[in-house]
Amino acid sequence: MTTVQEPQQYIDDMARKRGYVLDYHKVMAKQDFDVLQAANGLVGAAYLDQRTLDRKTKELIFIVSLTVMRASKGHIQSHIKVALGLGLTPQEILEAIEISLPEAGIVAFQTGFEAWREVVGADGLEPTVEVFQGGSGGGA
Repeated sequence: MTTVQEPQQYIDDMARKRGYVLDYHKVMAKQDFDVLQAANGLVGAAYLDQRTLDRKTKELIFIVSLTVMRASKGHIQSHIKVALGLGLTPQEILEAIEISLPEAGIVAFQTGFEAWREVVGADGLEPTVEVFQGGSGGGA
């Protein structure tokens, strides 16, 4: 059995180690701490713990995976911010997201691309001729 303080400390440690905490982490810490710990153990072994791949490579793979799975833009953005914090450049992150284009299609790509664009502040060119505005095309 866990104490009331233990889940809070776990969330705080997670935030320090990962650089982010998702909404489901916060709720699961309070509502089903044992399952959160089990899930976090799997994430640690597969993603966070240093094994053969370095953390930067894993973060790029994670961003592409989230893009292909059409995760929420906010979820993708949290990992883009972590990647930038690890020293990856906006261009390296964009190149990783671009891998999803031929594999998962334009709709999946656009969500990851829009998440990247907002985090790094990238802008584009506007047409100088009259045109209908097509929007971002990305899901929310």
